[in-house]
Amino acid sequence: MLCCFLIGISGKSQVLFALVFTTRYLDLLTSFISLYNTTMKVIYIGCSYATVYLIYMKLKATYDGNHDTFRVEFLIVPVGGLAFLVNHDFSPLEILWTFSIYLESVAILPQLFMISKT
Repeated sequence: MLCCFLIGISGKSQVLFALVFTTRYLDLLTSFISLYNTTMKVIYIGCSYATVYLIYMKLKATYDGNHDTFRVEFLIVPVGGLAFLVNHDFSPLEILWTFSIYLESVAILPQLFMISKT
């Protein structure tokens, strides 16, 4: 039997990365570029949410939530404000795309915080 342990994996970082890919690839709903592009975007989003599902649902017993204590609102709120202030075009898709770029740059911080505590 395959056994997985999630000790040392930050679920909060995985949620942030899922949010990054979701907000970055919202153009799937408005435009079609190519089958490859669409397929890869769907795979990225699907794998991100599958990882979050595994961490918080399927393998919950092995997830070390006691050490994953980073306050993600300290990342999301400033990044959201920055995305409104500094973007290329003031349209919803552009603001969300900019949000995803800024959020991706800090999404690893909960993982680094968790590693530094253990």
